[in-house]
Amino acid sequence: MKLKDKVVVITGGSDGIGKHICQKLASEGCRLAILGRNEGRLEAVVASSLALGAKEARGYAFDLTDMGALESNAEAILTDFGSVDILINNAGIWHKTGPLDSISTEMLIATVQTNLTSLMLLTRSLLPNLRQQEEAAIINVVSKSGIMAQAGQSVYSATKYGVRGFTDVLKEDESESGVRVAGLYQSGTNTGMFAKAGEDVPNHIFTEPEDLADVVVFMLSRPPKLWMHEVRVEL
Repeated sequence: MKLKDKVVVITGGSDGIGKHICQKLASEGCRLAILGRNEGRLEAVVASSLALGAKEARGYAFDLTDMGALESNAEAILTDFGSVDILINNAGIWHKTGPLDSISTEMLIATVQTNLTSLMLLTRSLLPNLRQQEEAAIINVVSKSGIMAQAGQSVYSATKYGVRGFTDVLKEDESESGVRVAGLYQSGTNTGMFAKAGEDVPNHIFTEPEDLADVVVFMLSRPPKLWMHEVRVEL
């Protein structure tokens, strides 16, 4: 796919992996719709994306778990850009590791709604428009927790196994539509996700987010007859 001028929607774009994906796509000349919760960080990513060469960049600050806001912002993106060529579902939260009964009801619900429910709803909202494009793609940034059971991650892993299943079925459902679907299954990444959940982990040994962003751009930029349905990145 030729990335220049493509309209790309990126969730979780104000920080971590998402921020670096935005910056890499900006340097390719894409038009970016960047979704995030923190308006200040979002504005900073929009500014840096424009400075790096994005043809257009707009920020949409809202909480993905707010279903009404999700629908209205999906409509706003289509109005602002006219169409969408690529959707990158990257947003996600982490709960501190521990047995199931140590995870609060609030955290359980927030994890499921952020990592799985909102991803499916946003994809559903944008899918009809994606089908109208000559070439279109959906990449779900999933995590190796969607393919490997790890102690203390019951709810987080449940959401990621769910995204894996959703990705696999969506790939089959859209096989004739021209919308290409892929899952990226990365190992631990050097971002602030763990710290936000109060988890003390040795981030410095993990994959750098800019390197994962390179992988996403590589996946998207393959020629028309080549598509990577599943990519696993491990340390």
